[in-house]
Amino acid sequence: MARRVAWFQSPEATLRDPVLLLNQAMNYGPAADLRVVRSHFGDEDLREALRRAYPGIFSARSWSYWRLMLDMGVPPPRPARRLPGVGETTTAPWR
Repeated sequence: MARRVAWFQSPEATLRDPVLLLNQAMNYGPAADLRVVRSHFGDEDLREALRRAYPGIFSARSWSYWRLMLDMGVPPPRPARRLPGVGETTTAPWR
């Protein structure tokens, strides 16, 4: 499961970072992978993974879904990636 949801690194590296593993599984994992996650992690682990979510992983849909399913209230904005030299009101040069 770790290989499928975090295809960009080794499963061993993914398993050493539970927040990344859960973030990736919660956003990209199919139902079978989520059953595996739920058999090893409780709701509080999933809540903590959302509180410490890495920027750029969650889609708006997944972010809202998991916050609703875990009874975390109205979702705050998703964690955003920050680009050096690009301010809040400045668009990235390639846009």
